[in-house]
Amino acid sequence: MRARRKERPLTVHHLNQLLLVCSLVLLVAVAAVRISSRSGLPSLLLYLGIGVAMGQDGIGDVHFDNAELTQVIGYAALVVILAEGGLGTKWKEVRPALPAAAVLSTVGVAVSVGVTAAGAHYLVGLDWRPALIIGAVVSSTDAAAVFSVLRKVPLPSRITGVLEAESGFNDAPVVILVVAFSTAGPVDHWYVLLGTIALELAIGAAIGVAVGWLGAFGLRHVALPASGLYPIAVMAIAVAAYAAGAMAHGSGFLAVYLASMVLGNARLPHWPATRGFAEGLGWLAQIGMFVLLGLLVTPHELLDDTWHAIVIGLVLTMVARPLEVVLSLLPFRMPWQEKALLSWAGLRGAVPIILATIPMVNGVEDSQRIFNIVFVLVVVYTLVQGPTLPWLAKLLRIGGSSEAADLGIESAPLERLRGHLLSVAIPEGSRMHGVEVGELRLPQGAAVTLIVREGESFVPLPTTVLRRGDELLVVATDPVRDAAEKRLRAVGHGGKLASWLGTDGGKHQS
Repeated sequence: MRARRKERPLTVHHLNQLLLVCSLVLLVAVAAVRISSRSGLPSLLLYLGIGVAMGQDGIGDVHFDNAELTQVIGYAALVVILAEGGLGTKWKEVRPALPAAAVLSTVGVAVSVGVTAAGAHYLVGLDWRPALIIGAVVSSTDAAAVFSVLRKVPLPSRITGVLEAESGFNDAPVVILVVAFSTAGPVDHWYVLLGTIALELAIGAAIGVAVGWLGAFGLRHVALPASGLYPIAVMAIAVAAYAAGAMAHGSGFLAVYLASMVLGNARLPHWPATRGFAEGLGWLAQIGMFVLLGLLVTPHELLDDTWHAIVIGLVLTMVARPLEVVLSLLPFRMPWQEKALLSWAGLRGAVPIILATIPMVNGVEDSQRIFNIVFVLVVVYTLVQGPTLPWLAKLLRIGGSSEAADLGIESAPLERLRGHLLSVAIPEGSRMHGVEVGELRLPQGAAVTLIVREGESFVPLPTTVLRRGDELLVVATDPVRDAAEKRLRAVGHGGKLASWLGTDGGKHQS
């Protein structure tokens, strides 16, 4: 009988080595963000490349094959990514797009699964179960992959709203389908699956909205002892929404997205700091998740399934996704140019690769082959679609409108003084440029107390003219806090004649 190897205890030296490796990986990943922003490639490809380089067949030669651990960490990272996406979603832009996004996330997913599975079965020769699993796995779009490419391409709010809402909504039904197809035994009838999806979505939506509203109410009415606690509290509420939704047998992913959307549009105290904290956590989650997924793959095993992945990807990209968009958006009046862009913008990112670990954990036959096909498909078609999206938007002459830039307003509650200190940053493109302080016409109980301009601060006069790049400190009593912020935003969008032009200040802070 083979003797067991004596395990060496973890020492401080080992911990130092681990910390050094982790810090180097993070530094390389941060540099990858810069490379991706300049090249137009989604950063997920570079993170996956780091993981592959560290893993088997790479320079690191790290052997990692724990699909269950990868799935758990991937789910946790996905919760953080969805929370960050929900916090950054502007309700004003998403609200008109909700019906279209809802149909795309339900009817569209069904169309995509059916067409892609048929292609995998008849063209590649896969059995129906693995074909359906692949069809379900790759039907989920990834907002992080899309917007990492489109940051420099201004698009109409109706398109960005559809893409954001779709990517937040379609994870839930896709997860249900993948789990159902990966369970041992016969697959449930279609009407049973539809009922399960509808019930879980309803439960998740109700819990997400409730948790988000209660969390926003509490944060707006309870002054925490330190400003740094607000970002932590917001992320904790978002994670609690996921946990509550999952424990209630609903869609935790939909719950965390909706709760985060409610929090993100609630004008919480210290919002810019909270948003920056969430973005940092989102980047960290993406980096860790993609590197881990890269470690899980064995490069030399991908060669046998490369052509199968390319064929299935062609069916998905050229047939399933366009058909999904056209059929789902039939009830909505949308130009064909926008439908074409939405069809090409259905990028697949982290979610499909994470979902491909579910059949591996459940021991489904050919699960390793399913993972390899999905991995190659995501990498190849993200590499093809990502850099060409800006070019396609220009070719179709689709561009965003030249709206005035929104103000960055951060609120710090002054509990004992029963007031609020508003920090207002005037960005490029704001129509507050050239407005005198007296022309702001703030409500009684609010006043501009200080202006910081080019590193120097001074107390303004009513005739002081505001400029782009100025930072204003506005003190407002508790009863007029919301009215003061609304007036500032109105002037930022409509200038000093905002009230006569009908401009309101209801736009969400960025």
